[in-house]
Amino acid sequence: MRTLVAYTLMALDGAVDDPSQIFTPSDDPDEPFLFDEECEAFEAETVAAQDDVLLGRNMYDEWRRFWPGAGTNPFADFINPVRKHVVTSRPLGAGAWDDAEPLIGPLPEVVAALKSQDGRDIGVHGSIQLVQSLLAEDLLDELRLVVGPIVGLPGRRLFEKLRSPRRLRLVQRDLTSSGNLLLTYRRRG
Repeated sequence: MRTLVAYTLMALDGAVDDPSQIFTPSDDPDEPFLFDEECEAFEAETVAAQDDVLLGRNMYDEWRRFWPGAGTNPFADFINPVRKHVVTSRPLGAGAWDDAEPLIGPLPEVVAALKSQDGRDIGVHGSIQLVQSLLAEDLLDELRLVVGPIVGLPGRRLFEKLRSPRRLRLVQRDLTSSGNLLLTYRRRG
């Protein structure tokens, strides 16, 4: 059975809406923000284990306009050719991103079908509403967090929609040279 892994960038208080406010802005228009070397290595390790990505519809629409023209950088080199499965209730339409397919149906069934296929990890990147739904339905196997040392940003919080507590098991933690936390949690059981 494959592992469903959410990789999320957030502030210390759980804010997730704007990573460019959490991490140092970049001068390069092809990079939305900068990571320190340890964050880059954590991201590279995460995506190296994945051969499929599950995206929410809003993230898919936003990223299909940005990443195909982003030039060469590690995440663009990963996200552009990888198989993308989009949780949506409508067709992807004209101008669909390479190797993208819509997934229509109840989330537990969609996730179970993907996890039963052959392959490596299935990543969930961005797609905060989808990650919140996966957490609420206890469908995530692993949660990888890059936590920036900032609080008080406006917007959504990653864990704000949980209807009941979820106990996770910490399996990896690192502090980067610029004060970011790299945390990996797994579902218990």
